[in-house]
Amino acid sequence: MWITPEEVLMANALWVSERANPYFILQRRKGHGRGGGITGLLVGTLDVVLDSSARVAPYRILHQTGESQIFWNIACGSSRKEITEHWEWLETNLLQTLSIFDNDDDITTFVKGKIQGIIAEENKSGKPQEDEDPGKFREAELKMRKLFGMPEEEKLVNYYPCSYWKGRVPRQGWIYLSINHLCFYSFLLGKEVSLVVQWTDVTQLDKNATLVFPESVRVSTRDTEHFFSMFLNINETFKLMEQLANIAMRQLLDNESFAADRSLPKPCKTLKNVSALKRDLDARAKNERYRALFRLTQDERLDGHTDCTLWTPFAKMHVVGQMFVSNNYICFASREEDLCQLIIPLREVTIVEKADSSSVLPSPLSISTKNKMTFLFANLKDRDFLVQRISDFLQRTPDRPCGLNTQSENPSPSTPPSLPPSPPVLGLGEMPQNQHYSPSLPTAKKGLLQIYQQDVPEELGPKVTREKMKEESWNIHFFEFGRGVCMYRTSKTRELVLNGIPESLRGELPFDANEMATHPGYYGSLVEQAMGKCTLATEEIERDLHRSMPEHHAFQNEMGIAALRRVLTAYAYKNPSIGYCQAMNIVTSVLLLYCTEEEAFWLLVALCERMLPDYYNTRVVGALVDQGVFEELTRECLPLLYEHMQDLGVISTISLSWFLTLFLSVMPFDSAVLLVDCFFYEGIKVIFQVALAVLHANMDQLLSCSDEGEAMTILGRYLDNVVNKQTVSPPIPHLHALLTSGNIPPPEIDIFELIKASYEKFGSLRADVIEQMRFKQRLKVIQSLEDTAKRSVVRAIMTESAFTIEELEELYVLFKAKHIISCYWGASSSAAERHDPSLPYLEQYRIDCGQFVQLFSALAPWSCGLHTNTLSSRLFRLLDQNKDSLINFKEFVTGLSGMYHGDMTEKLKLLYKLHLPPGMFTVIETLLTRPWKECNSVSRKRKTKLKHIFVIIQLQEQFIEMCKTLYNMFSEDPMEQELYHGIATVASLLLHIGEVGKKFTNNGSKKTEAQLPSAVDALQPEREDSSGEGGSGQSLVSKALAEAQLETPPPTAAGSDEEAKDDTSVSSYSVVSAGSLQCEDIADDTVLIGCMSGDAVDRRQGSAPDADWSITFEQVLASFLTETSLVDYFEKKHDIQSKMTACKSLRAVERQTSTSSDHDFSLNTH
Repeated sequence: MWITPEEVLMANALWVSERANPYFILQRRKGHGRGGGITGLLVGTLDVVLDSSARVAPYRILHQTGESQIFWNIACGSSRKEITEHWEWLETNLLQTLSIFDNDDDITTFVKGKIQGIIAEENKSGKPQEDEDPGKFREAELKMRKLFGMPEEEKLVNYYPCSYWKGRVPRQGWIYLSINHLCFYSFLLGKEVSLVVQWTDVTQLDKNATLVFPESVRVSTRDTEHFFSMFLNINETFKLMEQLANIAMRQLLDNESFAADRSLPKPCKTLKNVSALKRDLDARAKNERYRALFRLTQDERLDGHTDCTLWTPFAKMHVVGQMFVSNNYICFASREEDLCQLIIPLREVTIVEKADSSSVLPSPLSISTKNKMTFLFANLKDRDFLVQRISDFLQRTPDRPCGLNTQSENPSPSTPPSLPPSPPVLGLGEMPQNQHYSPSLPTAKKGLLQIYQQDVPEELGPKVTREKMKEESWNIHFFEFGRGVCMYRTSKTRELVLNGIPESLRGELPFDANEMATHPGYYGSLVEQAMGKCTLATEEIERDLHRSMPEHHAFQNEMGIAALRRVLTAYAYKNPSIGYCQAMNIVTSVLLLYCTEEEAFWLLVALCERMLPDYYNTRVVGALVDQGVFEELTRECLPLLYEHMQDLGVISTISLSWFLTLFLSVMPFDSAVLLVDCFFYEGIKVIFQVALAVLHANMDQLLSCSDEGEAMTILGRYLDNVVNKQTVSPPIPHLHALLTSGNIPPPEIDIFELIKASYEKFGSLRADVIEQMRFKQRLKVIQSLEDTAKRSVVRAIMTESAFTIEELEELYVLFKAKHIISCYWGASSSAAERHDPSLPYLEQYRIDCGQFVQLFSALAPWSCGLHTNTLSSRLFRLLDQNKDSLINFKEFVTGLSGMYHGDMTEKLKLLYKLHLPPGMFTVIETLLTRPWKECNSVSRKRKTKLKHIFVIIQLQEQFIEMCKTLYNMFSEDPMEQELYHGIATVASLLLHIGEVGKKFTNNGSKKTEAQLPSAVDALQPEREDSSGEGGSGQSLVSKALAEAQLETPPPTAAGSDEEAKDDTSVSSYSVVSAGSLQCEDIADDTVLIGCMSGDAVDRRQGSAPDADWSITFEQVLASFLTETSLVDYFEKKHDIQSKMTACKSLRAVERQTSTSSDHDFSLNTH
């Protein structure tokens, strides 16, 4: 390509000149191509280690004038062909012009101007270049695509120098991290190392330091482990690896491809070697940390953060920390953990103003809210810019006071894109008929506990007094720290939560009203759209409604059940990817006790999509991930107990129910609800802490257990007796206690003591550490689920296929790999359309025709050369029974099984079906869908009287196509000469059979013509052109068979005289008519092959054949049985293992081919 002229001082250092004229020199890099010797090896090594651009562009053109020692690099090329085109253009267009100039400086100026003009013209007419990516980075991306054979769709994120440990020897090179692959390349003194690992194959990613591998990164797959070390910045590299592996796991889980963020603002200055994708991923990582820190919605995007101080009136001091600004919130987090945290929704902000600066309070900023609170920030570095950004966001924030049913003309920018469109919101006086949800419902105004509040017994008097003291403590706290979302959150707040939230405030504290306030009427519209629809989710909801806290009086009547039904159905409609999962009903029923329906709905949204991610999907991946985290925490904190529990297999059994229901299903309600309070304030770390505390409290008894049942009984009894002695609610019977009660009641455990012990013993657990552990476990869990899916598919199909279990597993891996590639490299239909998680594992993944053709070409035993694509397309059409242009794994294996494990009859029948006209597939559907053996038994016994089926097809397009297929199939066989002889004989025999059939049935032509399709009658004039029994039919068949042979010629130069005689005999028969064939002479279950001449065929062949001719499958089979070579060929068994091995290494072969082809070209042009 042409490049902006660059000055070169040493033209011949490490370069070899190949062509020259008075103004230009064409050079090749030493070491490129073959025969470079020791110098070439050293130069190649130097280029790899120093990341030289010469590795990508080993050819260049320099401009030089006269005796000048300064050269100008004006063009470079990755191949000799490319650079030669540039050289020829220079000789043709510039040499004669340059000879006119007298001054060397004028020549150089003219050349530089001309090249710059060419580049500008190319940029104007060609694709717009991504100016965000620096030139050095684009160069590295081209290098990656060339080295590893990647398409243009594969985007490089970043690349780093490192060492790859192959055995005990480190290979210095470069690691390339793209969206879908980890690649490594090294070239040292002639030793080339190339590695490609798909992120979807990674099962473990670790950063460790050992004596053998100092500060290294280990990348594990199912088959092997790879070690990389000697990074300049190992932390940055490892974090990027984690991000990319996480994206790949999300692809496996949700089948969503990676989409770059096009709205990312451009940097103020070009960052050196930092791509737009790297900036995108860095921004995503910051957004995720920001959302996790303040538990915000998934669509919240961090705009920026800055150091500052916050004045805390309750402590009379300035707290050092950071301010975060996003599209809907202003947040603050103190540098010292738990000292102070603040969340201010922009919809609550009324005034943002700059206060006067002073030496005590530099650059202050005051923010006032609707609830009369004022927050004072100071020490802001760029206050003016910050105020401008906040003002911009405030202008885009609709003013929607909580509870006001009005709609803005512009949609809220905080509306998640996943929300379905809601109908117009109705006013209070516009209730439609048969409305399922309205603001007048009791559950729309208050929680179920308030509706069904019972009188407090007199003996609970002291507890009521303590409850009122708690309320007073909270009211004092509200007065000092604020109330609602904008409250200052400090260690004092957490202490109050741990001591118990009063019943009257329980529904208020965990609730962030911002999401509900920005979507007024949304819940009601969801209920109206979802109710009355019958889906799998609604069926499961109805089944579980009466199992949701049946012991509580609030759910022993229709009001509570109806409210629970509406909330669960609305959420299943909003988020169909989750729908409904068991345990959601238990958590939702608790929320409804303390919140209104709409508040419970939005808390459920926060729970399922933010606080417990992936917990309630179809495979409960999130719960399984946290189960693995819990096992790892147990190993670290309770190592002795962990070993014993692993032997018993208890941890995996208990933890799933604990986490999915937040202990609500295993603890008395009054105790478990306190844990839910702590969970909404502290997050998942509280659940881990309490789970570890439960194991620690029962350690001695668990260590003495001998089996799983005994350990489960101990833990069950312990949890049943965790009581809340401060509750003022009437006692609710715990159903689980009835199953685990023994003769001697165990001692009661105070829930407050248990929570306190969990903080004392395991309070050092950090949320960011849990997220890091979740990432590691997510890799293991998702890959384990994929392996389980593979085994399930193999078990389901192994009885219907003759392939071994190992072969089916490898075929499944290859089939799924084709599907996954479509997720990021595109295909005719999106991957999401052909992946349906609700289907059985066997039918979840599907591929289109293009992908099937690739797999067929690599795996099928019938290699047909140029004819392979046509044959595979025919097979795809045959296997696609539901006509959706996609096939699943079962259909794919069915097609391969017939070719590999069928007998001669089955294989021939498959070939016969593949050459039927496309329009007749529906006509003979019953024949195509029968198993092979059933078809054979029916045709042999001929007991079932089937309707006679006439298949009128074109001789040129069907019979000759089948002959071509057979000729191409034999082209690489060791016995190809015998096979060519056999197929020529069979083709002659079949044509003779067709002619004889016509002669026997000519007398009944009038009777049959009335039964044949009108298409045959329409071709009557063309029959007159081919009335002779020789002529066009004779030349047509011989010409078509000759063409078939020429497509894939045999190794020998010419055939024998006997073969020539057979070819002559093929063309010596005429194409006779089937129009006079009597139906009485057709056997049962017969499919006739006739011919229909068309205009397109006439134009292609230049003559019109006789339109009346037919053969049956039985005649084809009988003809093949006369040739021993054909019988041996179709009875021969094939080994699919070698084909699958070759298919796996196909990418490596392509890379080697592309590299060697460049060398070959360079040698040939010398």
